[in-house]
Amino acid sequence: MASEEASLRALESLMTEFFHDCTTNERKREIEELLNNFAQQIGAWRFCLYFLSSTRNDYVMMYSLTVFENLINKMWLGVPSQDKMEIRSCLPKLLLAHHKTLPYFIRNKLCKVIVDIGRQDWPMFYHDFFTNILQLIQSPVTTPLGLIMLKTTSEELACPREDLSVARKEELRKLLLDQVQTVLGLLTGILETVWDKHSVTAATPPPSPTSGESGDLLSNLLQSPSSAKLLNQPIPILDVESEYICSLALECLAHLFSWIPLSASITPSLLTTIFHFARFGCDIRARKMASVNGSSQNCVSGQERGRLGVLAMSCINELMSKNCVPMEFEEYLLRMFQQTFYLLQKITKDNNAHTVKSRLEELDESYIEKFTDFLRLFVSVHLRRIESYSQFPVVEFLTLLFKYTFHQPTHEGYFSCLDIWTLFLDYLTSKIKSRLGDKEAVLNRYEDALVLLLTEVLNRIQFRYNQAQLEELDDETLDDDQQTEWQRYLRQSLEVVAKVMELLPTHAFSTLFPVLQDNLEVYLGLQQFIVTSGSGHRLNITAENDCRRLHCSLRDLSSLLQAVGRLAEYFIGDVFAARFNDALTVVERLVKVTLYGSQIKLYNIETAVPSVLKPDLIDVHAQSLAALQAYSHWLAQYCSEVHRQNTQQFVTLISTTMDAITPLISTKVQDKLLLSACHLLVSLATTVRPVFLISIPAVQKVFNRITDASALRLVDKAQVLVCRALSNILLLPWPNLPENEQQWPVRSINHASLISALSRDYRNLKPSAVAPQRKMPLDDTKLIIHQTLSVLEDIVENISGESTKSRQICYQSLQESVQVSLALFPAFIHQSDVTDEMLSFFLTLFRGLRVQMGVPFTEQIIQTFLNMFTREQLAESILHEGSTGCRVVEKFLKILQVVVQEPGQVFKPFLPSIIALCMEQVYPIIAERPSPDVKAELFELLFRTLHHNWRYFFKSTVLASVQRGIAEEQMENEPQFSAIMQAFGQSFLQPDIHLFKQNLFYFETLNTKQKLYHKIFRTAMLFQFVNVLLQVLVHKSHDLLQEEIGIAIYNMASVDFDGFFAAFLPEFLTSCDGVDANQKSVLGRNFKMDRDLPSFTQNVHRLVNDLRYYRLCNDSLPPGTVKL
Repeated sequence: MASEEASLRALESLMTEFFHDCTTNERKREIEELLNNFAQQIGAWRFCLYFLSSTRNDYVMMYSLTVFENLINKMWLGVPSQDKMEIRSCLPKLLLAHHKTLPYFIRNKLCKVIVDIGRQDWPMFYHDFFTNILQLIQSPVTTPLGLIMLKTTSEELACPREDLSVARKEELRKLLLDQVQTVLGLLTGILETVWDKHSVTAATPPPSPTSGESGDLLSNLLQSPSSAKLLNQPIPILDVESEYICSLALECLAHLFSWIPLSASITPSLLTTIFHFARFGCDIRARKMASVNGSSQNCVSGQERGRLGVLAMSCINELMSKNCVPMEFEEYLLRMFQQTFYLLQKITKDNNAHTVKSRLEELDESYIEKFTDFLRLFVSVHLRRIESYSQFPVVEFLTLLFKYTFHQPTHEGYFSCLDIWTLFLDYLTSKIKSRLGDKEAVLNRYEDALVLLLTEVLNRIQFRYNQAQLEELDDETLDDDQQTEWQRYLRQSLEVVAKVMELLPTHAFSTLFPVLQDNLEVYLGLQQFIVTSGSGHRLNITAENDCRRLHCSLRDLSSLLQAVGRLAEYFIGDVFAARFNDALTVVERLVKVTLYGSQIKLYNIETAVPSVLKPDLIDVHAQSLAALQAYSHWLAQYCSEVHRQNTQQFVTLISTTMDAITPLISTKVQDKLLLSACHLLVSLATTVRPVFLISIPAVQKVFNRITDASALRLVDKAQVLVCRALSNILLLPWPNLPENEQQWPVRSINHASLISALSRDYRNLKPSAVAPQRKMPLDDTKLIIHQTLSVLEDIVENISGESTKSRQICYQSLQESVQVSLALFPAFIHQSDVTDEMLSFFLTLFRGLRVQMGVPFTEQIIQTFLNMFTREQLAESILHEGSTGCRVVEKFLKILQVVVQEPGQVFKPFLPSIIALCMEQVYPIIAERPSPDVKAELFELLFRTLHHNWRYFFKSTVLASVQRGIAEEQMENEPQFSAIMQAFGQSFLQPDIHLFKQNLFYFETLNTKQKLYHKIFRTAMLFQFVNVLLQVLVHKSHDLLQEEIGIAIYNMASVDFDGFFAAFLPEFLTSCDGVDANQKSVLGRNFKMDRDLPSFTQNVHRLVNDLRYYRLCNDSLPPGTVKL
């Protein structure tokens, strides 16, 4: 090697060149290779030590530290002990000499490198590693450095990464736990000293007229006046150095709390001190003083003071998130809650000078976030524990939470608080369900709080009370859940309303309904402002202010209609009779509103501000239909209660609703409104099912419109919904009527004519429609196929779970269309988009109507498909037609899944050809493709084939099992079974984690239900699978599934534990490369002979971890090392 000085200059120029804008990627690669080669040389660390002490170039220092890091973590075992001693003594000296001048990221990296040495060598070879850190912390000059070292040690040693043996990880944790008490004592001391030192100089403010504000609530929350007094001390103003030390100490505590158990080491004085610092986040007065005095003293800015509060809250939340609380720690917890609620009261205190909201706006956003996290943890983890303490005033806490929630400065903050209320309401609901006897007492305790919450949440969704905030919400952009910010806001608010309704139905209803009434009056009063103009009807409201008020009222009406719809579920079931009148009032109002909108055609009216008012009017109309739809289950219950006397009231409700729907089923109506009407129609036909529905003139009108060949077709989605409704009116049995009153013959004829009209053009298509000399353009043919099959498929899907009679009628009507489809299929086999739709249709038929189709025809369909999907056709679909082609094959495999699941002997003759198709035609095409397409469906088909046709492979006779005591089953079709097992085994070696998870689940299911592992044990395949799964764990390729793989290995080994321990394990270790004989015997010895699941899986993970660790160690030895 060249001289150290020359090497340093060369390295500096290389580094500068590497990071220069003009350097090409090619040159960068050359430099990188050069640097890597340099780092690999034995003794390179000596140069790096010189570079670190002699350069000011950040890049060079960073590179040198990376060389050390690599040496310690990957090659340490092979470093001579003399060199190790030198490195252990030089690096800390270097850190001590330069820590004040080094850039912070270099200093932190150097700390990490020293801690890495400790991770390998403490306490055996580096006995003063931890004592050095404690000394650094105790010496005032180096306290910050010691704290950085301590935090790094906690991060790197408490939860170390892969590259240590399990025994060493356990040793390190034990060593650290021994030091916890000392460390926490030191940190408490540091924080207390800083606080006390600066508290003395803080001027005590004169008693203010509002000093009585600590009032009743405080004395309730804090029964010991001393702690209230402590927390009322003014907050000291810190200098920059003290603030820095405190923030490091709090960061250390937060990390320590993440892994140390709750115990007596966490003393009351430490907790009190942390709370003192949490006050930094919510003390505005002290911030202002700091900013006034800041110019003259070496003071910390308000923002940095806020950061101390954030760090202190992080410490508190780490403790809060632990669900397992020892008895002796419960009192500490209570004290923590009391102190945090003191802070909460401080934040929400309503002073004359400050409204709560502007105070919250002045606080650091991160502090508010941490505080909200604390409240969420309190309600979700600890409320049930704390509520039983008589001295803890839950209702007062809710009052504070209420103020905190409704003064949040940001929408996100408000959402987070609503989540907390949702958790609280869930807690209350489950508490009442488990203690029904105390229901009244519990509800009385919280009633006022809940009513207040309900009223305020309702106010928050109304423009009348909250316009400024609601206008800020975005109603255009969709988030990951496909909803806009406004929709999310409304949905979360309505969930809270619904949960309160569940607890206090009468209160909730009497709060909501009058508000809805007010807005309905405005809407229903619009009729008087409608004038007829030349081009149609116009709304004669033009003043800007009136338009704005109307806009707000319509938006509110739309939200309140959604609220009323959301509450529909609380009027049905056991409470139907008790709440009948309330529900009837709502439904009658809704029916009136929908009819009104349809009659005066508000959706087509001209307005002064069309871009705003027209969408508002359409939305209200659509929401009124949707709200009415939500009450369809209530209408169904009403229908079954009155079915004998068919009261006029019910008939009127239904026929008026139909009068509101019919005018909207038109191509002239906007999609949003049209679809709402269609959905309501489907609910009437499917959920309510009144006997007289078909005889209502409005329904007849819809029938005529849909079956009229000359009428314009609705948009696809609407057409499908209307056809579903009409089909269901004819097919679904009427509730509460005996079979002989169902009028099936008439309904059957009507259904046949409906389907006939819907499939008219489709049934006229001929297989020659795709030929070059066709009469009609191919695109038109495709359109007819698409339009007809989407409607027919939907009709079948909706009838699939119904009675046999309904399905029979449905299939009779469809028979001709199904036969046409089968005749057309071969002609379109090369048009993957058409094949896709046809197979979707057949899949739905197989799932819903296979019994009705009958065996001969079903066999004909399967045979046609098997003939069409040749090896060439499959290859063309999968390899050349992209995603549509793959979808076609997937649907075909799904159809076969239905076939192989069919009980009885009917389809058993197809099994050999289905398995042959899978294993000889599909599998070879997809086996080597990295793409997951088709694989999941293929393996599901193989799984279903095994699961539902086990006897095809293993025939056991009762007699044989009685004679032998165990079922010694004869294996049949062994080559096919072995091929399937091989395919599964192969899938475990591929990187696709979803496929791996799915197939592992299939294996475990087959083992639970059919003892798969016992069966393959005899074929010597079992331990091949164990081997594959262990290799997967060693290579860390599917780490997310560690637990599932461990359990599967246990289930496989448990078939023959003796064989596993005596033969498989030694064999597995013998075949492992990269480890020597001594290491293999240690690995074998450490794998205890435990036969219970937790211990066994722990042993598996230990084996895997240590095997990886030994390989890493062996790779790090210099070449030619002799191992004894």
